[in-house]
Amino acid sequence: MATDALLWTYVALVFLVGLACVASAWPRALKAVLVLATVGLYFGAEQALDDVWGRPSRAALPERFVLLAAVIEEPSKTKPGALFVWVNALENGKPLAEPRSYRLPYTKDLHSLLNEGLKKVRQGVSQMGTAEPKRGPKGFSWLRPGSDEQEVKIRDLPMPQLPEK
Repeated sequence: MATDALLWTYVALVFLVGLACVASAWPRALKAVLVLATVGLYFGAEQALDDVWGRPSRAALPERFVLLAAVIEEPSKTKPGALFVWVNALENGKPLAEPRSYRLPYTKDLHSLLNEGLKKVRQGVSQMGTAEPKRGPKGFSWLRPGSDEQEVKIRDLPMPQLPEK
């Protein structure tokens, strides 16, 4: 319901920008800035709506997290495959209040790592993961495709230490 209202608001904005570009005597530079701002707003709103709709984030995994669940979509001739993980980020040794889902590119190593972690989760052994950026050549990361990949490791979550009486 809220997304329909947002969509119609954007349609109205585009109509008003189009009307301003056609019917006004504004300088062409101002009209161009107005059109570019409207297009930029579209892409920003699309990203924000992905977060609101609950789609898996393509952002990097948190540095430390608790593995809650995973769904593995193996690659086929038509699809590249993906790994969907549901994790709870750890901050100061404590999990955050809300879990988050992430979409990771498919790799066989990560597939087997997640399978092992999920087996232990089903047995009642909580799994903690770490994600560190892969080391590569120095320079601008946007010039090197795949440079935003992470090295993911999963291990048993340490048992909490109880205070002595």
